[in-house]
Amino acid sequence: MKLLAIDCAANLCAACVYDAAAGKELSRSVLDLSKGHAEHLMGVIEGALKAAGTEFTGLGAIAVSTGPGSFTGLRVGVSAARGLALALKIPAIGVTTLEALAAQARVTFPGRAVLAALDAGREEIHAALYDEASVLIYGPSVTTLSQAAAIAVDCSAVLAGTATSQIAASVGRAFDTGPIGATADIAVYARLAAAQGAGKKAEGEKPKPLYLRGADAKPQAGFVLSRQKN
Repeated sequence: MKLLAIDCAANLCAACVYDAAAGKELSRSVLDLSKGHAEHLMGVIEGALKAAGTEFTGLGAIAVSTGPGSFTGLRVGVSAARGLALALKIPAIGVTTLEALAAQARVTFPGRAVLAALDAGREEIHAALYDEASVLIYGPSVTTLSQAAAIAVDCSAVLAGTATSQIAASVGRAFDTGPIGATADIAVYARLAAAQGAGKKAEGEKPKPLYLRGADAKPQAGFVLSRQKN
């Protein structure tokens, strides 16, 4: 079965076609964008499909990064995945960025606990801890730098994600580290989705963005008009 994975959780607009049976990537298309995922995503997907020599009808599942990440990027990616899955009558499978970062780190450090941690600004860290068997034992949660550092020390964890350097600096020593970006390699999402069961029924639970805090943009109360009574 061929699986299409897409990722718009951070700066990348990425897609890859993955052969789930053979366990290998067939093609990929990746753009590094600061914005504009909605305008470019379908072109990126079509580029990956063309490079793999397949079409939408040849897909058996869609995988998508669900965050935490960019509010807009997550909405674009998840909406596209759900729309394609509905149209093609195939499953859509969500994979969090924290899970993917941890899985990528584990390739280099097998059998180790991994703390995936993203700098969320406002002195907040978005974190998830996976044990030596890749089982989620903490998070995904919003935590503080000091709490994330304590978890890393207590579990002798490998670090992954954009908060890696902050945690190491807070503790005052180096850690073994995996990927330090805001998202994992696109093929990791495909591999994890295939392992989670690409054969699930399309009417199962649909992926949705993982938002660990509210949106930054909020209505200004001073401009809200009172409701008129009829």
